[in-house]
Amino acid sequence: MDRIIPAKLNIGDEIRIIAPSRSMQILSESVIKIATERLGKMGFKITFAKNVNNSSNNDFKCASISDRIEDLHEAFKDKNVKAILTVIGGYNVNQILDYIDYDLIKENPKILCGFSDITALSNAIYTKTGLVTYYGPHFSSFGMKHGFDYTMQYFEKMLMNNTKVVIEDSNEWSDDSWFKNQEDRNFIKNDGMKIINPGNAEGKIIGGNLCTLNLLQGTEYMPNVDDAILFIEDDDLVGNEFIREFDRDLQSLLHSSKGKTIKGIIIGRAEKGSNMNDDKWKEIIETKQELKNIPVIINANFGHTTPIFTFPIGGRVKINADKEIEIEIND
Repeated sequence: MDRIIPAKLNIGDEIRIIAPSRSMQILSESVIKIATERLGKMGFKITFAKNVNNSSNNDFKCASISDRIEDLHEAFKDKNVKAILTVIGGYNVNQILDYIDYDLIKENPKILCGFSDITALSNAIYTKTGLVTYYGPHFSSFGMKHGFDYTMQYFEKMLMNNTKVVIEDSNEWSDDSWFKNQEDRNFIKNDGMKIINPGNAEGKIIGGNLCTLNLLQGTEYMPNVDDAILFIEDDDLVGNEFIREFDRDLQSLLHSSKGKTIKGIIIGRAEKGSNMNDDKWKEIIETKQELKNIPVIINANFGHTTPIFTFPIGGRVKINADKEIEIEIND
């Protein structure tokens, strides 16, 4: 299937906010206000989907499948909408995959951006239509008062320019509950990305949240990882079990891709609650015979810590991981 690269954003464009996972009800008025104003100052017109605040389930805090599908389809159909931002992640966006009109999306290509649970939606759309989607900030992310500059800069670089994007490390990072107290933040000096396996590679980008991507295995929505460089990350929901969970999730992905050529792996920074360190990452990677001769980089700025860079699922990347790390991305 041929790739479809959506048009870049321009000043004055309309961005539609949808909630295909958790509802916007979980966001505070303050976060919504800051996010809306920040996107407005960037030059965009912000509109909200009809069902964005609906929540029909106390466990998942999401709208019904029909409500979520209605908003997704309407956002793609609306000719005034140039990009779609998801409210936030969650747990069950994969519920809606069978109900999506993929022909409608293919006929109305535009930017879709979000992360975490949105991995399932972004990869499914790319697989079924060829539309390049984006792993980057949610609408809620724009409600972060401090420490957001790097995230915003890479959002603009990736979605507003047609030039190649060179990934550089942020000066600092954070893993605090910023949405609870915007003024009480804890920023940590960034030691930067590190090489676990050296090497050079070039290929298409596939990935996102690892455990969510694995939900697509064995389905028609799983992307082909042949000639891919995986960008993968996970949250610390399982706490001290992170190393075991990530290891078996990665091994499962490698098993499912037997006979395919994975050219490299870039791993997003783990949250503090995962208790990961360089030695633990090496322990995981060194047990994978499939990874012996390909470059592997850890501690990249994407995932569940902040700030993050935006990258295209289905886009192209060139990495140099010898003595120094160079990552160059384009659509």
